[in-house]
Amino acid sequence: MTASRIHHEVPVENVDRDGFFLVEELISAADCARFADRLQEYAAGSRPLPAGVELQREPLARQQADGLDIRKISGLWGDDLFRSLISSEEITGRVRALVGGDLRLYRADALMKPPSVGSEKGVHQDSPYWPIEPMSLWSCWIPFDDATIDNGCMMVVPGSHRAGALPHENTAHDYVVPQTHYDVDKLVHVPMARGTGLFFHSLLVHATAANQSGSPRRAVTMSYFGPDHHHIGDAPRTPYPSVIA
Repeated sequence: MTASRIHHEVPVENVDRDGFFLVEELISAADCARFADRLQEYAAGSRPLPAGVELQREPLARQQADGLDIRKISGLWGDDLFRSLISSEEITGRVRALVGGDLRLYRADALMKPPSVGSEKGVHQDSPYWPIEPMSLWSCWIPFDDATIDNGCMMVVPGSHRAGALPHENTAHDYVVPQTHYDVDKLVHVPMARGTGLFFHSLLVHATAANQSGSPRRAVTMSYFGPDHHHIGDAPRTPYPSVIA
């Protein structure tokens, strides 16, 4: 599937048919390096964590002083550098076209995939994890390193968002869609150059494999909802920030 070169627009055919689209060179190589360096500082403990920013370690990796055991860095709205990316018009302009004008941020997390120990994220949909209705949020996923088949690029089932929410089950370390509920043969790799943006629907079936390479595969995922969405269940720990570009 080829990438879509667009500017502040969304390719309607890809949105409706596939549930995702790509934007090449969404951010520059220099910006990728800046964001990756900031993440490595947090992972290695050389920069204090701002309020709300949290680290999650790889479940099966031994703790390492260089931070190469860090799986996820959550709450990146609390970081000034990442806040500028989260609220950038290049991203929010496209998401507003999909979910409405008054955007709120649901999450902004870095997915670190350290070399050799970066674990897989099993086949799942996002919305079944989240207390937001309707299940039609949109996310933007940007790798700061080239995302390849070897280091754990995104995998998707095109068009799977149209089937609605699928059953999920708990495994030892994950919450995934059983193989009986999707066509494994339709799961395709989406290799991406660093700085490419993958915009995708919260019911798109997707996954990432383990990092089997000797290099990290660092990425950020940012998920947004609009004025027609509402929170269900218990009140969130912190208010969802309004995103104004």
